[in-house]
Amino acid sequence: MKLFLSQVSFLLTHRSFLTLLFLINFFGTIYGYIWYGSQLSRTEPKFLIFVPDSPTASLFFCIAVLGWIFGRHFKLIEALALITLVKYGVWAVVMNLLTLKEIGSIGASGWMLVVSHGLMAVQAILYMSKYRFGAVHIAIAGIWTLHNDVIDYVFGQMPIYSVLDQYTSQIGYFTFWLSIVCIAIAYFVYTTNSKKYVNQFK
Repeated sequence: MKLFLSQVSFLLTHRSFLTLLFLINFFGTIYGYIWYGSQLSRTEPKFLIFVPDSPTASLFFCIAVLGWIFGRHFKLIEALALITLVKYGVWAVVMNLLTLKEIGSIGASGWMLVVSHGLMAVQAILYMSKYRFGAVHIAIAGIWTLHNDVIDYVFGQMPIYSVLDQYTSQIGYFTFWLSIVCIAIAYFVYTTNSKKYVNQFK
């Protein structure tokens, strides 16, 4: 098992695989911004940066992966990538499954969103050992994430799931606590990686 995990880790961190991962996320990010096109066209300019949640999360990851390919760590971006990828990956899966419960079907595009967003969260977790962010980076990323929740659910800029409109308050509450959990995950990663590298130099 240890050998298997070592081989998986080697594959995941190999430059060729990271390049492929970057390209997949890059094109997924472009598609995500296009998917938000209709909502963005109706959004006030001051809110534009806060509306396309998932593609912005994958954009953060693209930048983080690009840094890894060239042997660099963009620490704040890594913290933003981990927190927002897990948050919006899980969030979109839950929203689509709730839509399925409400109307009985979400079609091929809905299942595509479930799979793609689920993989967003998975890839963020798979690279836990690569992150080098610190407590300050987590704090800044956490403020960004919670501020985004305020923009979404106080100023009404959340992603559009019309069949779930009657549950907006409950979804907002769920989203807030999902943000807290994701920030806690980032803190766990920070403490785990910090201890690992401290032990290496003892």
